[in-house]
Amino acid sequence: MKNRPRASLGRILHDLGTTVLDVAASPGSLDAEVTGVHIYDPLDELIVPSGAILLAVGVQGADDICALLARAPHATGMVVKLPVDVDERVRAAVLETGVAVLGLTRAASWAQVAALLRSLLAEGDLAEPGEGAYGDLFSLANAVCALLDAPVTIEDRSSRVLAFSGRQDETDPGRVETVLGLQVPERYLRQLDAQGVFKRLYQSHEPIHIELDDDDIVNRAAMAVRVGDEILGSIWAVVHEPLSPQRQRALADAAKIVALQLLRERAGADTQRRLRADLLSTVLAGGADAAEAAGRLGIATTRLCVLAAQLAGVPADPAQGESDRQRFCDALALHVAAIHPKAAAALVGSVAYAVLPLAAGGDEEARAVRVAESFLARVGPRHAANIGVGRLALSLAQVARSRADADRALRVLRAGGTAGQAAGYTQVHFESLLLQVADVATAEDQAPTGPYQRLLDHDAEHGTELAATLGAYLDAFGDVNQAAARVHVHANTFRYRLKRLVEISGLDLADPDARLTVMLQMRIFGRQH
Repeated sequence: MKNRPRASLGRILHDLGTTVLDVAASPGSLDAEVTGVHIYDPLDELIVPSGAILLAVGVQGADDICALLARAPHATGMVVKLPVDVDERVRAAVLETGVAVLGLTRAASWAQVAALLRSLLAEGDLAEPGEGAYGDLFSLANAVCALLDAPVTIEDRSSRVLAFSGRQDETDPGRVETVLGLQVPERYLRQLDAQGVFKRLYQSHEPIHIELDDDDIVNRAAMAVRVGDEILGSIWAVVHEPLSPQRQRALADAAKIVALQLLRERAGADTQRRLRADLLSTVLAGGADAAEAAGRLGIATTRLCVLAAQLAGVPADPAQGESDRQRFCDALALHVAAIHPKAAAALVGSVAYAVLPLAAGGDEEARAVRVAESFLARVGPRHAANIGVGRLALSLAQVARSRADADRALRVLRAGGTAGQAAGYTQVHFESLLLQVADVATAEDQAPTGPYQRLLDHDAEHGTELAATLGAYLDAFGDVNQAAARVHVHANTFRYRLKRLVEISGLDLADPDARLTVMLQMRIFGRQH
């Protein structure tokens, strides 16, 4: 098999078009190899691998650009939001370091651009002109673009963009937004669905022509990609007029080749995911094989926290649930990889685990929690989830402990019925301990004893709520008026119930040890009433 050259900066700019990225200052040739994408954060240590594209979030002004160029002389390019302040100092710094400065359209979000660039690099799409057309989906997209003389996208059943061709800057705002977000925007999906486009598309074995009721959107030609009765996705071309019979045949033939490539990539992706999950599981378990597994994954082995992320709720459709979990894990992997090049994530069972390296500076667990909260904020509209964060592991030998911490923190959030929350183990340490004690009590078939047990028996026999009264009293720190309000009774009624429960249970409310004992039993066995 021929090894294809890696992506060059010039090829990236050619395929994205000037709508997304443009050159603000160039050292000359743009043939430098691009090896990855790194997001600049002024609060973190700047580690830019050789050949990376640096996304300069929040950087503006010639002084800041020059300072960052000096700190990242091994990068291939630096992306700054338009307008880019380029003066003689910036041009001199670009020539000295060899790092090109690129301008990013203000309409694009940094997350979208990071995902877009990482997707391109991961797919190996950026072959040099003249290479074989069918190496991968992006090459196929460019080949179909040449056949149809129209920019195209290849999308899955959920209208996520799997690949796109060049010349996207010749399209319309809807296509540009689709390519930037790697997803057809919701408003266009509703419009397509209302016009019955998807029904026509998936029922037809020939290309269809689509005219949308929107003056800003150019017409489309689309072809379903299928294997037998299974719909794998579709190809969409931006056209100004219906395709000729010859171009229709070309699109139909291309769909068959795309179908084969999608099947190959799906099989390869499944195998790769299983391998990564197995390797990460080995790292998380610790032991003699952890170092070798970490080496094969290319992840950090010191100063890292483990994140345990899980979708909230139980899906009605198991197959859809598995798909949602995998997409959620893919998004988490992308998020942590953008923060540190030696991070990794994989789905193990129903939990997505991530290993996140952290630079020295103290308060690492809190910083990891902020990373988790940022991720949950981004995926919240699509995925309701919780994330537990383990304590800092200073070596591979401590990773298993960090993973156990993360699992326990996640369990506390799950037990609380929350969604969209992140918590570090030290934040929920006591709640985690109580859950562990409850596990022991359940395993040994233990039950409440002493005053609390007598209250529960009395409530069960007489239909009273004395246990609830006691719980309200303790929660209110002995404030009768506040406790009465919590259980919606008059204060005098509450005082009478309090007197009765003391008589029945024999509990000495003046004894701090007795109060602690009954409070712990309530937490461990639950407030049964």
